[in-house]
Amino acid sequence: MRALCLLLLGLATATPHLAFAQMKLPSKTTPGASEIRYFTAIDGLMDGNADVVLKETRQGKTVTAATLDVCYPAAKGSDRKDRFVANLAVSGQSLTGTTQSLGDKQPVTIKLTRKPTGDTFEFRGQITIGQNVTEVTSTDNSDLSEKEFLENQTSDDGITPSPKDFTDVSPEAIGVRIKLDAALDFLRGLKGEAVEVGLSSLSITCDALRAGEQTINLTADPERAAALIAKAKAMPGVVAAGWTSGAIEMDRTIRFAAAEWRDGDKINKDKIAAAISAVLAKTLSAKPAEASWNANTGKLELAFKRPSPIYPPLGLTETVEFTALVSPDKPGTTDRLMLWISNPVITTADESAGAKLNLSEDSTGADEEGGEPKDDNGSLDALAKEFKGQRWDADKSVWK
Repeated sequence: MRALCLLLLGLATATPHLAFAQMKLPSKTTPGASEIRYFTAIDGLMDGNADVVLKETRQGKTVTAATLDVCYPAAKGSDRKDRFVANLAVSGQSLTGTTQSLGDKQPVTIKLTRKPTGDTFEFRGQITIGQNVTEVTSTDNSDLSEKEFLENQTSDDGITPSPKDFTDVSPEAIGVRIKLDAALDFLRGLKGEAVEVGLSSLSITCDALRAGEQTINLTADPERAAALIAKAKAMPGVVAAGWTSGAIEMDRTIRFAAAEWRDGDKINKDKIAAAISAVLAKTLSAKPAEASWNANTGKLELAFKRPSPIYPPLGLTETVEFTALVSPDKPGTTDRLMLWISNPVITTADESAGAKLNLSEDSTGADEEGGEPKDDNGSLDALAKEFKGQRWDADKSVWK
């Protein structure tokens, strides 16, 4: 059986006047004791893309109530989710009910039979949403106690409102958890701001639908991040705002004294870019081709060019690209800065005069899944020396 993820069960909008009959079920509970049990999968529903929670209330060996919560793609192949919650009437082995989907307001009809099979349970029947009928055939379903179910609902959005430093969270990465009904106004308020919104965080997941909240991921220049977080916290519907994980990888980060690299209270980005470019040009045996700061994210994009060692008579050119990020080493007042630099991404092209040789090589680098990081010729150590900086000791989780 295809197991589906366990998520929070929100109960609302179902018809309260449905009569509940009784269903005899095996039970290990004390006779007469009330117990709540959960099923968290119905195999194959919505082509296996539905997220299902069936809640049962049992009195001893008898089921007295059931509620079905289903979250599913609003259209086939769509990232947008819809959801329905229905109280079910129980009659013998029959579970039936009607409701309306919460998003698209589609009529929903549930007709299921539920049969104990030893230690597991079998579901068969139909669920109709609008004009779409889904046949249900699901076997080998195990139930969970309420304690087990709730233990699986805990989730961490990774937001840290007041980190002690930027070793566990990234200085440019911001998370904002907000009520669903306030998210649109919040996002509209970001129009024109020097900030990037994570596209994937705009998709409202089943988890978000059930919780009534979603987490929106933002990327901003580290020097503006604290002000942006403070502004977000004051916005209607915002539940939490703070730093989260992002670009920074500690094994490619150095920390150094800030005084020499500041102009007043601002980071002297031109001086830093020039220093980084000079060091990398030397270690890579390449000529600087580009050094530009992204106004939205505060990241420095660097490119260098050098002759390709592949088939030298052709005179091919290698382009070596890096992304760098400079920030204070912690929120608030500090006399230290951090510099993170990515692994190199290397491409090869024919940039000679006249007709060009078309090459089919793809870009390669450390971000390529399963690929080995490209050798940066000791660039990180050279940068640490130039900035008189410290490297991160991953074993001891301290600067060394």
